[in-house]
Amino acid sequence: MSLASEFKEFAMRGNVIDLAVGVVIGGAFGKIVSSLVDAIIMPVVGVLTGGVNFSTLAIAIGTSPKGEPVLLKYGAFIQSVIDFLIIAFVIFVSIRAINRLKKAPPAAAPAAPPPPPRQEVLLEEIRNLLAKR
Repeated sequence: MSLASEFKEFAMRGNVIDLAVGVVIGGAFGKIVSSLVDAIIMPVVGVLTGGVNFSTLAIAIGTSPKGEPVLLKYGAFIQSVIDFLIIAFVIFVSIRAINRLKKAPPAAAPAAPPPPPRQEVLLEEIRNLLAKR
């Protein structure tokens, strides 16, 4: 089998195609969620926190040789954590809503227990006969 035909067989498997579709849709969904967070949710969070922009928070830890302050920008980290939590929550709510839209499979009726083996039936009959004596 040549390398090209082997690669074609690999690429045409259902799992690889499904993964590729998932990555493309995931990327598009990520853009939608990021837009939701940046344009709708973060302005509301900004108003609720009194207009604090976390990404500008920093501590000066010294100066560079050029005389510029060296900043420890912890606000950018806080902003990234807040963005992650909001995005994770939005995805959770979306997946939860999608799962609720799916129909639950009908509950299968419990199967009747199989009849006991012939040996057990015979042993029970012997036991019953001995108990009658």
